[in-house]
Amino acid sequence: MMMTDPIADFLTRVRNASKAKQRKVDVRPSQLKLAIADLMKKGGFIKNYKLYRESDTDTAGILRLYLKYVGKNQPMIHGVRRVSRPSRRVYTRADKTPKVMGGIGMAVLSTSKGVMSDEMARENRVGGEVICTIW
Repeated sequence: MMMTDPIADFLTRVRNASKAKQRKVDVRPSQLKLAIADLMKKGGFIKNYKLYRESDTDTAGILRLYLKYVGKNQPMIHGVRRVSRPSRRVYTRADKTPKVMGGIGMAVLSTSKGVMSDEMARENRVGGEVICTIW
């Protein structure tokens, strides 16, 4: 079955696993998903992530994200929202980069300098496509 928006599927899996208080979630890997997972780790939303492949030449595999919780069962990820979709792309300028939840959350942008958080985009003074917001 062909998927029309793999990033939305990735974000939905993470959101559902977080709400179900699961410790890990498995998704199909891609370069963009790896970049988003790296930003989620740097932002403190997940503990870690690992890419499992059969061999170095294997293009498929599994991207496993280890979710982070405060206390016993309070998830660090309270919400995830896909902003730019295949049917409606959303772009922002460097000076109009969105702040999520007053700076508590994080927006993920795809820029000419790579995938970065809203804070990094403001520091580098670059705009781009707003992929998603995480809080």
